[in-house]
Amino acid sequence: MARVYIPADIERRVRHAARNRCGYCSSPQQLVMGQLEIEHLIPLAQGGTSDESNLWLACSICNGHKSEKIAALDPETLEVVRLFNPRLDKWQTNFQWSEDGLRIVGKTPIGRATVIALHLDDDPIALAVRSLWVEVGWFPPKD
Repeated sequence: MARVYIPADIERRVRHAARNRCGYCSSPQQLVMGQLEIEHLIPLAQGGTSDESNLWLACSICNGHKSEKIAALDPETLEVVRLFNPRLDKWQTNFQWSEDGLRIVGKTPIGRATVIALHLDDDPIALAVRSLWVEVGWFPPKD
């Protein structure tokens, strides 16, 4: 799918609202090699729009795994639930960091389904990078 043009003023507001972090794994812009991506919470292919209210930031790993998904199976309840929406949902309500700070653990059906769908706990590249961030004290985020 062709990249959709997002006006600079909207992109600035989205980046500010997201605090320059990936809405899913919390990777901050200053630690990511490459620009965090403006992603469509409800993908265009699923009927989403490019309105500011449907845009957020995601790292390329999370955005790549999310792709056109809007829902996934909660492994605990075996029900299909919508994915985490960083505009609507609180991260701390749905997720927590593993004790070693490397993995994101889902606490709710939405959190668990999102962890599985976006590989938040097992993407090898993300785990390798996070392990270095943890080692120097940059991760996990304190807030």
